Amino acid sequence: MQTNPKEAHVADGTAAPGGGERDIPKLDTTVPQTARIWNYLLGGKDNFAVDREVGDQIIAGLPQLAENARLSRAYLARAVRYLAGEAGIRQFLDIGTGLPTADNTHEVAQSVAPDSRIVYVDNDPLVLAHARALLTTSPEGATDYIDADIRDSKTILGEAARTLDLDKPVALILMGILGHIESDDEARTLIRSFTDHLPSGSYVAMYDGSDTSPDNTEAVRIWNISANPKYHLRTPEQFVGLFEGLEIVEPGAVSVTRWHPEPGAENANEIDQYAVVGRKP
Repeated sequence: MQTNPKEAHVADGTAAPGGGERDIPKLDTTVPQTARIWNYLLGGKDNFAVDREVGDQIIAGLPQLAENARLSRAYLARAVRYLAGEAGIRQFLDIGTGLPTADNTHEVAQSVAPDSRIVYVDNDPLVLAHARALLTTSPEGATDYIDADIRDSKTILGEAARTLDLDKPVALILMGILGHIESDDEARTLIRSFTDHLPSGSYVAMYDGSDTSPDNTEAVRIWNISANPKYHLRTPEQFVGLFEGLEIVEPGAVSVTRWHPEPGAENANEIDQYAVVGRKP
């Protein structure tokens, strides 16, 4: 494992190549950041007073948001389990990773298929500082971390190719990140900037906040007063529209609680976080 945080990190039992020359941005503890607020809502400790203040303001308006954050995280685990299991995917590109917590993508994927290879991508300086927590792996698999912005698909794919074979199917994981892209056209173009370079049989899995309740709309209004970057809600129909050219996996765009629920949870309450999984034909 590399010790220089400015270099790309690889964990696979082999020497890690150098890369990722972008300077680490300065950590600003006076401005609330999405990854840290979400970490607070998930019960984590990697956050600052300014993040907790915004989180508390949001929870005051939408008390169930912390539980919704946990339900969304549970969906991530189910989606990855489905992709590594039923779909047979062995490679994962997780963009907008967020701070390490329970059931990270590599942990879930490698629990199903130990030879799974995972590349994480984020550009939050605190996530970068904690990236080593993501760099555990089964002996058969590998993990990597890239410090980059989702808009820089060329760099991401180039660096990911050190760990992933991009001639074989890849699952692109976009959890809670496309809400930071206001334009549907831009969000659709961003997805295609990756899927156009991935082979048939690749998947895209995402969730984001929907405009399906006044409470959620108000919570996002409060969020956008202070948090950075801003967040934008979409309708379920808009989510499907982002997957142009992909085959939508059943049951389509649904509340995260209704996407392949665990046995006994089929009638769980719907929440305003919506999930979609698509396959490249």
